[in-house]
Amino acid sequence: MIGLTGGIGSGKSAVADAFAALGVEVTDTDRLAHALTMPGQPGHAALLDAFGPDYFQPDGTLDRGKLREHVFGDATARARLEAILHPLIRAAAAREVAAWRGAYGLLVVPLLFERGGHSGLVRRVLVVDCPANVQVERVMARSGLAEAAVRAIMATQLPRGERLARADDVLDNGGPREAIVPQVAALDRRYRALAAAPSTAAK
Repeated sequence: MIGLTGGIGSGKSAVADAFAALGVEVTDTDRLAHALTMPGQPGHAALLDAFGPDYFQPDGTLDRGKLREHVFGDATARARLEAILHPLIRAAAAREVAAWRGAYGLLVVPLLFERGGHSGLVRRVLVVDCPANVQVERVMARSGLAEAAVRAIMATQLPRGERLARADDVLDNGGPREAIVPQVAALDRRYRALAAAPSTAAK
């Protein structure tokens, strides 16, 4: 199992998609979190009980932006949110991983180092990296957040240098999207070789 992580706006999803295009099985914890908080799912009911209807849309779906803003500024609320969702996400991820059949698979965890809930499961950690200004530009373009808001989110994540120091592998995503493909191809070859000789894959 390869743990894929990186700062906000680093391009984790694009990298995961490139691995998936090569037939690699991918379990994305953000995708699982989204699914688990849809109406009728256990996370949805638990969040409604914990935070009340003010954080839900008229159609019953979670207002993710409003809840994110709330917990970002309130450590107690964030801890409550994580206590609800993280066990559900870990269980759902474990079910998906148990169904993997390839030589290796990718577990995408944005806060792999910060929260550590999945870190003991992964054999290697791949960090998707890009300069801070690129992160800011990408997040502003996709979410409409102001630069100050993006940098405030970045400040809650592990510093770039520390994240890189803890990586087993690094993918440079500071350039155009097409530059991802050859890097992923090289990593895929490496991971398949390591999977064929597990004793050499230890960190």
